[in-house]
Amino acid sequence: MSPAGKDLYESLHRWLHRLPGGLVIANILGCGLFSALGDSSPATAAAIGKIGIPEMIKRGVPARLASGSIASGGTLVILIPPSITLIVYGIVTQTSIGRLFLAGVVPGFLLISIFSVYTWLMTVISQRRDRHLGSVEETEHYTLAEKMTGLARVLPFLGIIGAITFFMYGGYATPSEVAGIAAFLVLVLVATIYRKYRVADIWPIMASATRDSTMVLLIVASAALYAYMMSYLYLTQSIAEWVFNLDLSIWQLLLALNAFLLVAGFFLPAVSIILMSMPILHPVLMQSDINLIWFAIIMTINLEIGMITPPLGLNLFVLRGIAPEVSMQDIMIGSLPFVALMLLFIVFLCVFPGVVTWLPDLLMGPGT
Repeated sequence: MSPAGKDLYESLHRWLHRLPGGLVIANILGCGLFSALGDSSPATAAAIGKIGIPEMIKRGVPARLASGSIASGGTLVILIPPSITLIVYGIVTQTSIGRLFLAGVVPGFLLISIFSVYTWLMTVISQRRDRHLGSVEETEHYTLAEKMTGLARVLPFLGIIGAITFFMYGGYATPSEVAGIAAFLVLVLVATIYRKYRVADIWPIMASATRDSTMVLLIVASAALYAYMMSYLYLTQSIAEWVFNLDLSIWQLLLALNAFLLVAGFFLPAVSIILMSMPILHPVLMQSDINLIWFAIIMTINLEIGMITPPLGLNLFVLRGIAPEVSMQDIMIGSLPFVALMLLFIVFLCVFPGVVTWLPDLLMGPGT
């Protein structure tokens, strides 16, 4: 792995260190930016947390807030495009992947903002209780030149995000072609900036990418067979008719769907849930006239919660491994406020669905 995560963290910290909770907010923003470059929630939590958690604890940030912010920030990777979760959802439901990516932008930005505001508020309250909290941060000083130097290390990666947006939404390449372009640009930057161009450096990256891609393709192929058999045996149609005949109101149906996804996320990874449940849920959504783009984001946020709740909670175990000085109990308790924030955000999106559909409709025209 390249030092990109460290550079993101250091650059943001230089700009935000004077803000109450700025160190924690820098880590949250780092997770958000790293999410736009990768596709693994545990990898994002590990990349940012390995540097950020020790620094936060050293500066007096409570261990629960430090670990909870990284655990929840790492989940953003399955929401902020490019997202493998949204790609799989688009394939299974035959929904525009470009539209799904656009739908994740505003909710992703809002979640980062909500996490940051909560962090700022908790830090201000903590500082009033303990005047020494954050005293280390207050003694630090960075010149404008130092801030710009740190920013310069990050700008090339922000350029990749811009390139992805330009090629995909400018109509110059398909999502698959954009993925290839982005992968090539990342390899070029890693070789030029971090001097990782030897076969020994590149081979693990290529092997990991091949392994993950093969795994996803096999899962998608198996899911296609599963969906065909469910439809052939008339199970999906029967379930859809049964749910429709219950005569549930739209709010009762949404409550049931969210409860199902939330519980499923406790035990299964996101991609598996999408591939196993959408062949059944898709007819229900269509009969109930629920926007598939909007539901994709609701589903994804539910699956994000599963990443930081036991018994699966991959991000929790990753943080325990990279920060052995923080107990699993503190990591789990520290994640709970962020789980509550995400649940409230789901309610908000149910009340105001236009927050999700506004950007796709603006840039690509109305659609489902």
